[in-house]
Amino acid sequence: MYINFWYPIARSEEITADKPLRVELLTMLFVAFRDEAGGAHVLADTCVHRGGSLSEGWVKGGRAVCPYHGWEYDGSGVCTKVPSLANKKIPARAKVDSYPVQERYGIVFAFLGDLPENERPPLYDVEEYGTEGWKSQLYVYEAACNYERSVENGLDPIHNEFVHPLQGAPTLSPEQQASPVPMEDIPWGSKFYMHYPQKKEQLTKLTDVKSGERVGSAGSWFQGPNQLVTWIDISAENSFHQYLFEAPVDEGRTRIFFLNMRNWLLEDEYDMRIEKPTLDIVQEDVAVLESLRPVKTPPNNTKEILVPGDTVVLKYREWLAKWDANGWRIDAARLAAERQGVAFAIPSPGRRESGNWVLDTIPLQPGGEQAIQRRAGGA
Repeated sequence: MYINFWYPIARSEEITADKPLRVELLTMLFVAFRDEAGGAHVLADTCVHRGGSLSEGWVKGGRAVCPYHGWEYDGSGVCTKVPSLANKKIPARAKVDSYPVQERYGIVFAFLGDLPENERPPLYDVEEYGTEGWKSQLYVYEAACNYERSVENGLDPIHNEFVHPLQGAPTLSPEQQASPVPMEDIPWGSKFYMHYPQKKEQLTKLTDVKSGERVGSAGSWFQGPNQLVTWIDISAENSFHQYLFEAPVDEGRTRIFFLNMRNWLLEDEYDMRIEKPTLDIVQEDVAVLESLRPVKTPPNNTKEILVPGDTVVLKYREWLAKWDANGWRIDAARLAAERQGVAFAIPSPGRRESGNWVLDTIPLQPGGEQAIQRRAGGA
């Protein structure tokens, strides 16, 4: 799990100015709420007075109120009221981490890290969202699996034949399966797009409404460790563009925000007809992912036997190694060992602007050469 990337927090409608929302992500707790102008805010969920949970309190005048002693925090994370101090000056240390927010695709995202704006990896831009000729549906579901395993599954072109009979079991030719997947690097990730050979079509729940000349092509790519894209071009007229924004709750649980775009059957009456088979196919994946061992992706590739069809997975792991080297990976073992006696927080950009913070920065694994050694099976 990494800091310094955009993560989905909740559906837009789940975050209100009436009641704070508690969100668990990267093994940490956050509080989300709206101010009086409707703006969404995401803060670390720990009052710096005596550790109260802000998400267990309430929202008053666009501020999160701690239920323990009534300390109030605005959207910037600054404490604006301490009832027990009456009119005395509030300590400068009375602040919690506040994270940059974007609200797009019906989702509130937060940048969980301390990078300045011009250095942040981007949130994926779904260009066709809200444009004429495209319809979107947002699904949110949880899986008892590690998010890296989930992303790797979405990047795997070979598993479809065995895992997805409901999708018609898309099958690559023997030559394609035995050859490295053609890859293209993109900013913050890699992608592929390939043709699936014609075969006797297996009937699916959408077979009778397909139209146009068959294309039979699909591709997947990733941007950052937790943003996954899959385009499925069934015919010249029928396409699904799918965008998965993954939120690692912890090492073994993932909440997935699945934006499913389509350029056919655009009327609302078809929404359930699309949703049912789509989520059934998702469950085919989830059933496999929840039984993988080890739960986490192995720390180096010697612990699995990889083949040419795993090119995309290898590319993903190469990028993970780069982010390891940046020192962005959370040290989950140290966090688990120390968190009973220490209140941690994901560092926010505000920590680059001021010091004297109460909450400790979440422990991170060393970057640089030590990260390279870990991936190679050394340290």
